[in-house]
Amino acid sequence: MLTPATLRSLLSDSGRQALEEAQAAEPRAEDLLPLAQRLERRFPAALARAAAGQAILRRKARDKFPEADRMFFITEALEQATARPIAEYRAGRLAHLAPIFDLTCGLGGDALALSRVAPVIASDLDHLRLLLLAANASVIGMSRRVTPVQADARQPPYRRLPGAGAFFDPGRRPSGRRAHSVHDYEPPLGLALDWAGRVQGLAAKISPAVDLAEVAGYDCEIEFIALGGELREAVLWFGSLKDGRRRATVLPGPHSLVGEIEPEIDLADPRAYLYEPSPAVMRAGLVRTLAAQLGACMLDRKIAFLVSDRLQAGPFARAYEVVEAMPFQLKRLRERLRSLGIGPLTVKKRGSAIAPEDLIHDLGLRGERPGTVVLTQVRGKPYALIVNPIEPGQSLDSASPLEARPLVSS
Repeated sequence: MLTPATLRSLLSDSGRQALEEAQAAEPRAEDLLPLAQRLERRFPAALARAAAGQAILRRKARDKFPEADRMFFITEALEQATARPIAEYRAGRLAHLAPIFDLTCGLGGDALALSRVAPVIASDLDHLRLLLLAANASVIGMSRRVTPVQADARQPPYRRLPGAGAFFDPGRRPSGRRAHSVHDYEPPLGLALDWAGRVQGLAAKISPAVDLAEVAGYDCEIEFIALGGELREAVLWFGSLKDGRRRATVLPGPHSLVGEIEPEIDLADPRAYLYEPSPAVMRAGLVRTLAAQLGACMLDRKIAFLVSDRLQAGPFARAYEVVEAMPFQLKRLRERLRSLGIGPLTVKKRGSAIAPEDLIHDLGLRGERPGTVVLTQVRGKPYALIVNPIEPGQSLDSASPLEARPLVSS
């Protein structure tokens, strides 16, 4: 377990040597004990164990922090830390405010990103986390831009701070288990409202699985952010940072889709192209806004698949060429896939109770060509769509698509 004393020892010359030796082993969690025992031959036991633990955490942190191999971490704070691309995007929205208060700053992932756009006052009750922040700020050369302060976010300043901004990232595992309600965050999300009334703009990071009813009464914008095709987080934007009511953002980019009232969209049978909206678009409730932008229709009012006769590239949806669409019948689907020489099969579904692994087993395909099947509903009826995934920037002429037949067969 990392302590202020062991962190100080890691920052010493012998600590740096121990870290270099530990990292050279590229250790995983299961390597902690044997690696620590090996390091103990050259270093004190506490330092050896701390170096082994940091090497393991640094390896885990690489997908979040470009400088991970020089930074310092503790497990809980690393798990909650924001990936650098998201932190930098969010900092950009706060760039017109100064200073920026990073409340409950943790090990400093967000404070470091914010420090690139404005001076940051980073507070936390945990002394160790403030030491981690100071060490990490030194690593990236931002010590002069970040001021660590041991303070309680529950005690906001009793005056307005014109021009200032704040970032609030409450703990979502206060008792070791994931909190499912914003009222169980630590500190509770309601604290953000007090701070929002005292600064020009505030951003509050929350779980992307938030119950939207819990934040419906807040005067803010809610944004859902996807990175690399995965929904990663949600943010509430207050004050001057509010821009609309709902936003879906896709990274890298950034690409943002903003909407208020969803338009009416026609229903249609399967067409030449199928669009699967980004999870950020779906979670933000902007599927019909995206449909209007694409000139697309819906297959079903309750299903977030869109269809169009025209292929339109864009960041907010994955596109597929539809080879054939049919009412779902196992025997018929099997025959068609076998005629196409399909073997390895990817099954995507929305609005279907069939488990992909069960379908793959029941089809018993033996071909060599890879294929993709989408299970969904068309006007409330179960359908199977055989599709070709279209990669971003890919020409249909280079896709070697499956042989197409009349699009919709009855």
